[in-house]
Amino acid sequence: MIIRTHLQSFALLFGILLTCSVQGQEWTRFRGPNGQGISQAQTMPVKWTAKDFNWKVKLPAGGHSSPVIWNDKVFITCENPESAGGMLLALDVSDGHTLWKKQYKLTTYKHHNDNTYATATPVVNAEHVYILWQTSKEVILAALDHSSHDVWQRTFPGIYSRFGPGTSPMLFNDIVVFTHEHWKGRKEFQSAWFALDRKTGQTRWTKERNNSEISYSTPCIYSPKSGEPQLIFTSWSHGISAVDPHTGNVIWEYQSALPARVVSSPVIAGDLVIGACGKGGAGKQLSAVRAGSRDNSKKPELVYICTGKSAPYVPTSLVKDGLLFTYHDQGDVSCLRLETGEVLWSEKPGGRFYGSPVWVNGLLYCINRAGDVSVIKAAPKYELLAINSLGEKSQATPAVADGRMYLRTYSHLISIGDKTK
Repeated sequence: MIIRTHLQSFALLFGILLTCSVQGQEWTRFRGPNGQGISQAQTMPVKWTAKDFNWKVKLPAGGHSSPVIWNDKVFITCENPESAGGMLLALDVSDGHTLWKKQYKLTTYKHHNDNTYATATPVVNAEHVYILWQTSKEVILAALDHSSHDVWQRTFPGIYSRFGPGTSPMLFNDIVVFTHEHWKGRKEFQSAWFALDRKTGQTRWTKERNNSEISYSTPCIYSPKSGEPQLIFTSWSHGISAVDPHTGNVIWEYQSALPARVVSSPVIAGDLVIGACGKGGAGKQLSAVRAGSRDNSKKPELVYICTGKSAPYVPTSLVKDGLLFTYHDQGDVSCLRLETGEVLWSEKPGGRFYGSPVWVNGLLYCINRAGDVSVIKAAPKYELLAINSLGEKSQATPAVADGRMYLRTYSHLISIGDKTK
């Protein structure tokens, strides 16, 4: 039994509030603060050309990861152009020049044509940047300081998957969390979720999971009105799960919520948790589950499901102001009423999507696979405001920090927005 004093609880709450406050000015992980894709920026253009870029830089090689930002640095990964492996770069936010780069040698492995060695998005805080490198032979989780010095590095067994790995880590308080799941085709591999001490790399807890299929989902935090925060995982094997971040114990779980491969990440709206799954290049089902209680007095409840073109597969959905916006791989964008799942509109702005949307000043920005950024009003009525070409294919998600947006194509990084800096 774990007993926490009032002082410990206050310290925990203070740490959460401080983290949220800081993250409001930074973009620390895949999809920004808590992975929800919401920015408070006010200075983003709607329409632009290359003349409006703050800068555009060519990266050493390609990749599909998204940028993360802390203070004056942008962190981004790309494949190693010389051999199998990956590279972490730190760029200056003012002009995009490379401050430093760190290379990692990885074992060659076969993956899907849509995957790369640089698919995982880093996670960053005031002290360190963390990167997850994954192959079928090894998984490396490394921590570096903002000047490229190694802090610690851990190596785990490889990921067994038909399409190659591509999950991203996340931070919560003093732990770094990542998923390590396998396809059911190899029984000798054991799926698990890991939490490591963010300062030392020592394992805090491991939660063994059933093998079914790799989940590409990045966890996030659900904060109930009463009680401590919970880690939310989504996977084919276990559906939507809430886990105690201190112990790794499952608090509640709706196991049948996601009956196919999970690529997109969970979305939180009050006590509603939304996950999606798919197969064969298309969405299969989106599920909205009402969270259960820690004391098991309230079971998790399936509120509604959506199928067809309203159910995404790769892109992560977005919730804002009582509306749920979904982006389908095949190009459909839908607006649903959050509480009921009623479809208010469904349109095709152009192109197909792997990247996920972000919300900035009432607008939705999302990069399609051709490298075109659609700008859509986040409203109950469809209004396409602009299509802006980046000139190269992309599978990444925009990042927004300090009034600027960072857009990653396969081999370039672009900065747009506030020009006063």
